[in-house]
Amino acid sequence: MGEQAGGLSAVRLGRMREVLAQAVADGDVPGVVALVHRRGETHVAALGSQELGGEAPMRHDTIFRMASMMKPITAVATMILVEECRLRLDDPVDDLLPELAAPRVLRRPDGPLDDTVPAERAITVRDLLTFRLGAGLVLGDTPIRRAMAEAGLGIGPDGPPFGPDEWIKRLGALPLVHQPGTTWMYNVGADVLGVLIARAAGRPFADFLHERVFEPLGMRDTGFHLPKEKLGRLAGSYAPAPGTGALAPRPGPREGAWDRPPVFPSGSGGPSLLSTADDYLAFCRMLLRKGRYDGGRILSRPAVELMTTDHLTPAQKAGNEMFLGSGGWGFGLAVDARRDDLAVGPGRFGWTGGLGTEAYVDPAEDLVGILLTQRALDAPLPPRVFQDFWTLAYAAIDD
Repeated sequence: MGEQAGGLSAVRLGRMREVLAQAVADGDVPGVVALVHRRGETHVAALGSQELGGEAPMRHDTIFRMASMMKPITAVATMILVEECRLRLDDPVDDLLPELAAPRVLRRPDGPLDDTVPAERAITVRDLLTFRLGAGLVLGDTPIRRAMAEAGLGIGPDGPPFGPDEWIKRLGALPLVHQPGTTWMYNVGADVLGVLIARAAGRPFADFLHERVFEPLGMRDTGFHLPKEKLGRLAGSYAPAPGTGALAPRPGPREGAWDRPPVFPSGSGGPSLLSTADDYLAFCRMLLRKGRYDGGRILSRPAVELMTTDHLTPAQKAGNEMFLGSGGWGFGLAVDARRDDLAVGPGRFGWTGGLGTEAYVDPAEDLVGILLTQRALDAPLPPRVFQDFWTLAYAAIDD
């Protein structure tokens, strides 16, 4: 089958390129960077254009809005502080985040904001990492969802117009939806971690990330903003229009301002972290190598194994199948539980960015896959180009 280094079939990798090129030609995505890494060998296809209808071709080093692919990075930063004993997994966060001390909890998730009971226990660092703090994405038209929107706490990739201290103050003024430790809720835990990391480290969240994660791993094109000379490598951002599905520019508060730091550098991905396929591969390879990189270690092996273990009970996962499927959640990332698809196997871990990006690590196959596009995902199912990429990546395994 034309096996090459890395145990991947050259013929089947060529098939991947053809299928992705067809997706670009059909207008499913303006462009795509697809990367498959196995056993030290990396294969990249950059297809289409950086902008919808634009002339600049997609490049290997095109910069994308990574959105929620920020969450695993935030978890790694947290575990760095845990390993240094500046944070402890089961300690309450009250000392560093007094805004979240002694929270009230809604008696019913859809109930009025003044119908609350005391929290049965404090929120811990582990609750934040596992998204079990009791706050997060709320579906349906409920009082707490309306209150979060009115307070500027709605979930999205563009971030609030105020800083971390104001954000955590507003969050702490609202009741929790569930008792701490009982239910997985998407997103908010990662943003709280960003505030916690800054306070525990005694310096801004973005600075800590650059010093302890990005610079050691050589992630030179990764951050919350870009120097002006790199702006020409930033891909556009588009979303399907309601009804027609035609792609249109996705406006946001950060558009046109990527050369300046955001007001609130978010641990969840809003405003979006900016990165490239190669940079994110460096991060994924560190996790694949159990915390090791060429210059040393970011984390210990036990820390990475703890991060990539499912920490949820069936009751805590209930109702979140749209996000978790048949799998579970570790620290800041999803963990697959069983092989129920060609590209889904036990122990595979990673996450998706809502603006059209995805990365997963499969230790059993010694494989990393990264797909970067400019098309925002329209829930509940991603565009077929995502499913096709993973099918073709695993189909190319040739041993």
